[in-house]
Amino acid sequence: MPELPEVEVVRRGLERGVVGRTVAEVEVYHPRAVRRHLAGADHFAASLVGQTVATARRRGKYLWLGFTPSEPPRPPEALKPSEPAEPSEPGGPAVGDALLGHLGMSGQLLVVPADSPDQVHLRVRFRFTDEGRELRFVDQRTFGGLAVVSGGAELPAPIAHIAPDPLSVDFDPERFADALRRRRTGLKRALLDQTLISGVGNIYADEGLWAARLHYARPTETVTRAEALRLLDAVRTVMTAALAAGGTSFDRLYVSTEGVSGLFERSLEVYGRGGQACSRCASTIRRDAFMNRSSFSCPACQPRPRRVR
Repeated sequence: MPELPEVEVVRRGLERGVVGRTVAEVEVYHPRAVRRHLAGADHFAASLVGQTVATARRRGKYLWLGFTPSEPPRPPEALKPSEPAEPSEPGGPAVGDALLGHLGMSGQLLVVPADSPDQVHLRVRFRFTDEGRELRFVDQRTFGGLAVVSGGAELPAPIAHIAPDPLSVDFDPERFADALRRRRTGLKRALLDQTLISGVGNIYADEGLWAARLHYARPTETVTRAEALRLLDAVRTVMTAALAAGGTSFDRLYVSTEGVSGLFERSLEVYGRGGQACSRCASTIRRDAFMNRSSFSCPACQPRPRRVR
């Protein structure tokens, strides 16, 4: 599943490709692609026609396009030039709607020429009034999905509970360290908890723990403040490097909005490298079963603690 670096690459592509454009038509080809929009596919499409994309944003592994707020209805008589404008309505400025998306295991948001062939697993098509490139949602396994969130342009309500991600200016390292040490779980489980720190998945948890020389099953309550901050720095460093490389692509299911695969797989130190030599100490990298997935670590660089969770 795409993690923070991969989703951020897609967000940047959406910012380049669709911000400032107005939706002319939406076609939904598979109902599962919009299953989170409970009003149905027809309502989903109708809600977006005429909307102008103002922003492309991300929190953790979720993306959303924020739309320009709708103009309030004009009064029957227009104000004369000499008349003062009425004061703003209470409650602050209007907030536009949002198109909220999650890529799931195989979702792709592609910005492609309108005359390019349809992808085999095309689920939703967005056309724009300028008749330029289309936005297409392609999803082989249909685990991802899209939904329109009314008034969600700043932060859609369905993801308001998700914590800021480690690359966000809103992320508080000291608060993270305190919250991590109050948990009663293993370090990797804590890193995967999106209410504590968002955007970290299996790949970057393993890579960050290796860089910080910490075992994935280390009880969080035994971690010192210095170790917690060291782990955070390691996760940030790994994610920044992955973002610069366009993310990690193990297959063609994750690509940028232009259809380009990421190259960070070549720089992975432990993830997916079970049985190979650690680049730091030459020990054989270990693969363990973990939460119906795998966890990779170096037995020498990341010694297993006496007590684990």
